[in-house]
Amino acid sequence: MKLKHIPILLLGLFSCNKENADGYRVYTIDRGNHYSDGPIDKLFGNNNRAISWEWEVIFEPSCIYSESDLFNRSNYLDVNKLIGFSDCDRHHSQYSCRIGWRASGDSIELLIYKRDDNNIAFKSLKKVYSDQLVNVTLNFKDTTYISCIDGICDTLVRPCPDWSGRKYSLFPFFGGQETAPHKMKILIKEIQK
Repeated sequence: MKLKHIPILLLGLFSCNKENADGYRVYTIDRGNHYSDGPIDKLFGNNNRAISWEWEVIFEPSCIYSESDLFNRSNYLDVNKLIGFSDCDRHHSQYSCRIGWRASGDSIELLIYKRDDNNIAFKSLKKVYSDQLVNVTLNFKDTTYISCIDGICDTLVRPCPDWSGRKYSLFPFFGGQETAPHKMKILIKEIQK
């Protein structure tokens, strides 16, 4: 391939619009995968130096799954990841804070979820239903992570209160150990402040 074609390819790659008519980015996790199809957001997400973010989220009915859908039923309580950021100038598998999610019967349980030196902690915030508009906020405040789902909030301890550098964005991921048992779609819109 000639070098003169590379700028055209890059323009095509970065100009893809994955937003629906209402301004939501559509994230798809295909059957048998962990990652959603939004990897460019990890590198080029907005507001990565901010300490406060707000989103609107809609889980499509495809995000509901049961214990019998999984290879190992004990993985049903594993926390999937919705959205969040790396922290403390480390890889997200060491330090990060996100909103977690998992199926819970006919609803979806949302949680505040963090990794702190590879240790995982989470707290349940609220159960929501598919096709329901959910307001999500995440704040990195000195020694505290604060997450709210439709105004219901909880906190976890932030391990690096003095660090304020660039974080990278983290978007929908299925698992734990299991991969998605079927195709799932999640709609996310960042609310600009």
